[in-house]
Amino acid sequence: MGRVVNIGCQDFEQIRLHQDFYIDKTSFIKEWWENRDAVTLITRPRRFGKTLTMDMIEKFFSVQYANRGELFEGLSIWKEDYYQKLQGTYPVIFLSFAGMKGSEYQVVCYGICELLIQLFRANAFLLKSDCLLEAEKEEFEEFCRSIPEVSAPEALKKLTGYLYRYYGKKVIILLDEYDTPMQDAYVNSYWEEIIFFIQRFFHAAFKTNPYLERAILTGVTRISKESIFLDLNNLEVVTTTSRKYADKFGFTEHEVFAALKEYELFHQRHFVSL
Repeated sequence: MGRVVNIGCQDFEQIRLHQDFYIDKTSFIKEWWENRDAVTLITRPRRFGKTLTMDMIEKFFSVQYANRGELFEGLSIWKEDYYQKLQGTYPVIFLSFAGMKGSEYQVVCYGICELLIQLFRANAFLLKSDCLLEAEKEEFEEFCRSIPEVSAPEALKKLTGYLYRYYGKKVIILLDEYDTPMQDAYVNSYWEEIIFFIQRFFHAAFKTNPYLERAILTGVTRISKESIFLDLNNLEVVTTTSRKYADKFGFTEHEVFAALKEYELFHQRHFVSL
């Protein structure tokens, strides 16, 4: 009898702890890390496992998951000592624009600012350290209450700087569904406003950020109408037609057939369309 298929679950930890059905995609970690791209944009259709992969990456690298190697035992990434030692050693910021939708610009902008507020609150332990100056602590406390639109583009960059000082290591940023705000903006006619805001946000976080180790962005759109990545010459774009990471999202023929065997359905393999 095959393992439970936890349909729709995007939490890597829960899948592993419950020993649910999971096709090992951890080789992506090794390939991405060794490619050394500063900022990677990965576009795939919906339901291709992007969010689960991002969650997996967070739980592999994040210092919040130090000494949690059991989540990766038995998977391909755990075969090398180097990656066993790398697990749980970086500060990681994981945020999603999935809920950043609205019929008006101010609604979406407010949502992004609220998302940033939650990030500052989650890292409020920094206030108890000596890595922030008094003026920075005052601004940090204010950001835990409210972040005005004008301050939002630089807020994420500032947080990475504080984390860098605290841990002594640059920060990995993971941004899931980067293009959700643009989709609603295009439909609801506030495209110019949102593009101006996102361009400044991305420039600060991914281009002029000395505290950034690496970053991954995922979405369904390759490049928006007026490219929000205009000045990101450190960006590697990986689309569905790219050979890079071609087998790291979705299922390969081998993986599908292996799944069919586990569920004693291998005899139906000829009816599977890939």
